[in-house]
Amino acid sequence: MSTAQIMTFSALLMLLYFPSSDPVTVTTSKAKVEVHENTNAVLSCEFRTEKDTNPRVEWKKRGKDVSYVYFDGDFTGSYKGRASINGATMTLRGVTQKDSGVYHCEVTARQDKIKLGEVTVTLNVLVPPHAPSCEVPETVMTGFSAELRCKDKLSVPAATYSWYKDNKPLHTASLPEIKYTLDPKTGTLKFKAVSKSDEGQYRCEASNGVGAPKSCAGRQMKITEFELNMTIVIAIEVGAFLVLLSCCVAIWLCCRRGCCRCCRKNKRETKQSRTKTSYNPPDPRHYKHTQSFVL
Repeated sequence: MSTAQIMTFSALLMLLYFPSSDPVTVTTSKAKVEVHENTNAVLSCEFRTEKDTNPRVEWKKRGKDVSYVYFDGDFTGSYKGRASINGATMTLRGVTQKDSGVYHCEVTARQDKIKLGEVTVTLNVLVPPHAPSCEVPETVMTGFSAELRCKDKLSVPAATYSWYKDNKPLHTASLPEIKYTLDPKTGTLKFKAVSKSDEGQYRCEASNGVGAPKSCAGRQMKITEFELNMTIVIAIEVGAFLVLLSCCVAIWLCCRRGCCRCCRKNKRETKQSRTKTSYNPPDPRHYKHTQSFVL
């Protein structure tokens, strides 16, 4: 027997008497899964064990707390009736935004030397745009500022926004002839000083590339001129007169009741002055006349 044959035979004997001790291994064919809302999501989980032919499979979802999805051969909670498992691969039917998150597949092989293996799968459920909520002021005076707001809180990924005036798109670029600023990320449309030409119907459109764009209903913004007519002038003058009269009456009452410090001081000074004025010292000649009479 040649040396090569002897070495091959020895290697075969080692494999027979010392079998491989590979630990349980768990893998996934897709670590990040993105699907549209109300469709099915397949979370892949594949395993290989050393000896155990019937390992225990568990699925968990991690967030603020850890919750079981598949435990002890059955689905839990809201997953019952809409989830299935094949081997260790799990399928969720009719997913919503609430199903988005990080999932862990754990395989426990009790007969293996290394008994536990796990893999992580991230699920992101894409949600098409919804009709955004729009805020458009009904009336703005010429020369005043105005701010129009638009928001879609439900779309995933976050929506970008466009504004239309009388069904014509407004530009987002900063140009000298444009008197407004438009932020497509926040959906805010700002006017520093409106003019009559800014009057019209405004609507906002939200889009995120997942579904068809959605718009809010158009709303009219009216620009008014500030007119100072005689009625307003008379009302202002009357109001100013009444305010001035009220102040005068309040000061008079305060002085009369002695509430005001300066008034109390003036009163004391006046009283002292009167006291000094009313005091008349006796005439010395009177003393002489009195003395002579006594003698």
